[in-house]
Amino acid sequence: MMRLSLTTRLASLFALIAFVAMAMVGSILYRELEKQLIVRDDGALVTRVDQLRTLMTDDNVRELIHDKPHLFANMLGNQESLLVVGVPGETPLMTVNPGNRTVPDVTPVPADAPLTLDAVHHVRAADGTPFIYVATAVSDKGGLHNLQIVSGRLLSERTQLLEQYRNRIILLASVAALVVALVAFGLARRGLRPLRLLAERTQAIGISTLSTRIESHMAPPELDALIAGFNGMLDRLDRGFSQLKQVTSDMAHDLRTPVTNLLGQTEVGLSQPRDNAYYQRLLGSNFEELQRMSTMIDNMLFLARTEHADVAIQFKEVLLVDEFERMHEYFEGIAEERDLTLAWHGDGGVTADPLLLRRALANLLANAVRFATPGTTIQIAGEQGSDDTTLSVENRGVAIEPHDLERIFDRFYRVDTSRHLSSESNGLGLSIVRSIMTLHGGRCHATSSNGVTRFVLRFPRHQSSSAPS
Repeated sequence: MMRLSLTTRLASLFALIAFVAMAMVGSILYRELEKQLIVRDDGALVTRVDQLRTLMTDDNVRELIHDKPHLFANMLGNQESLLVVGVPGETPLMTVNPGNRTVPDVTPVPADAPLTLDAVHHVRAADGTPFIYVATAVSDKGGLHNLQIVSGRLLSERTQLLEQYRNRIILLASVAALVVALVAFGLARRGLRPLRLLAERTQAIGISTLSTRIESHMAPPELDALIAGFNGMLDRLDRGFSQLKQVTSDMAHDLRTPVTNLLGQTEVGLSQPRDNAYYQRLLGSNFEELQRMSTMIDNMLFLARTEHADVAIQFKEVLLVDEFERMHEYFEGIAEERDLTLAWHGDGGVTADPLLLRRALANLLANAVRFATPGTTIQIAGEQGSDDTTLSVENRGVAIEPHDLERIFDRFYRVDTSRHLSSESNGLGLSIVRSIMTLHGGRCHATSSNGVTRFVLRFPRHQSSSAPS
C-alpha cells in the first residue's frame, strides 16, 4: 500500500470536500433547471393542443385540413413532433409523424374540460429520450363525433441542453477540486512547516547531545504535547545513558581490582618455585577474589532480570515475626563481632515473595551492620498501615549527606571512602533492594540525620498472584 504524506492527504481531503460540495450544489441546480424545463415544455405542448382544439371547435375540421394542410405542421414547429387528428378506430384525418412513432392509446381529455399540465403524459423513447404527449376530445362544427387530437413531442433538445449543463457542472467541480487541492497543498505544506523544523531538530540530536531539548515557544500550541513528550523521552534517555555509562565505568573499576590482584598474585607465584603452603595461600586468596567477582556478576544478572516487566514472582502472606527471627539468627553472630545489638518489633504480615523479601531485608541489614557505630543497636521494625505495610532498618553512625541520599539506591554508588569497605561491598545491594520493591509495586527510601540512618520499605497491602505489569 502506497504511503501518502500528511500534506497530500490534507490536500486530497479538501479536494474531495470541494468536489462533493460543488457536485451537490450543481446537482440541486440541475434538478431545478430540469423541473423548469419540464414545466416549460409541458406548458408549450398544452398551449398548442388547446389552440388546435379551439381552432377545430370554431371551424369545420375537414375544410380546415383541406384548405390549410400546413397550418398544423407549422404550429408544432419541428420534425420531432407528433400530431394525429381523427376518430379512434378510423383512418386519421391528418397525421404529422416524421419519426414514425407509435401513437399512444390513452383516454383523451373531454372536450368541455380545460387542459392543464396534469393532462401531459411522460414516457421515454427507445433510446431513453423523454417523450411527452397529450390527447383531448374535440367538439367539431362539421358534425364529426368522437373526434380527438393526439399531440406529442420528442425532447431531444432538452436532453442535449441538460447533458451539456451536467457536463459543465462536472467540469467546474473538477476544476474547483483541483484548484482547492493545489491551494490546500500549499497551505498544508506551510502549516506543517513546524513539524519539519521539529524533525530537523530531532535529527540533530545524538549520543553526544542528549542534553538538548526542543523549544516550544516557536511552535504552534497543538505541538506542545508532542514536544513535551519528546523532551520527556530525551530526559529518560539522558538519565538512562548516563546511568549506563556510570554503571559501565563503575563495573570496570570494581572488576579491575580483583582481576589485578589475581594477575599480580599469580605472576608472583609463577616467578619462581614455591612450596605447597604458599600455593595453598595463593589459591585461597584467588578463591576469595573469584567469589567477589562471582557475587558481583550474580547481582548484575539479578538486576538485569528484574528490569523486565514479565518477571514472575510468587506473592504469599509472610508473617513478619518469622522473617525477623530468621534475619536475627543469621546476622546475630556478625553483629556480635562488631559489638552491635539487633532488636526487632512488629507483628502481622506482608504480601510479598518470601525469597525476594528476605534478600531485601538481608541487604539492608548487611548495610546497617557494616556502617553502624560499635556499641549501638540496630532496630528492625514492622508497621501495619491502612494501605501498606512498612518495614524499616535503623542504625546509628555517620550521617549520610542529602546529596548522597538522592543516589544511594543507584548501582555501584558509594557514599565516600570512609563509609565503604571495597572488599565487602560492590555497591549493588541497595540497587537490588529498589528493584525488588519495584517488582512488588512498592517504594523504598532512606533518611539520615543526627547520626541515625533509616531505610524504609513500603509494600502495598493488596497484591495479585502474579507480577505487576
